[in-house]
Amino acid sequence: MTGAEPGTVRPGGRTARVRDAVRDATLAELAEHGYPGLTVDGVAARSGVHKTTVYRRWGDADGLIADVLGRAAAEPWPVPDTGTLAGDLRALARLVLTGLTDPAQGPVTRAFVLAAAHSADAARALHAFYARRHEQSAAIVERAAARGEVPAGTDPAEVVRAAVAPLYH
Repeated sequence: MTGAEPGTVRPGGRTARVRDAVRDATLAELAEHGYPGLTVDGVAARSGVHKTTVYRRWGDADGLIADVLGRAAAEPWPVPDTGTLAGDLRALARLVLTGLTDPAQGPVTRAFVLAAAHSADAARALHAFYARRHEQSAAIVERAAARGEVPAGTDPAEVVRAAVAPLYH
């Protein structure tokens, strides 16, 4: 093994195509079967990638989940900008609620949470995913501080967590 992230050795060529196919297949398998039904064999069959390649690059189902979450964390998130802290937090809560209740996305989100309860690798990846989302959402609180809606120095991550945590619980 080269020490590189799974599927990143040749990011513009076949490796990228394989990684995209495996990511798409992992998401589809999670949506259809949930975490308990996620298997390397199922992902390999759905992606058209030989299972030995999947095992070699991702190791197991938890490696697939960690990779999908890592890639998702790197993607930009549409942070609301309504002009007020209250409006931004409501819009952010709606984004999260949609992610939890959407017929296609909801089962995947719930599968990630379940995976994190059973796998240290998945838990680390989910924690990093949420940390990145909170980092991106910090702009909401920073803008509110600039407008004088909250005191300077207000912890953005705490405000964001307070707004969205009840939706997860």
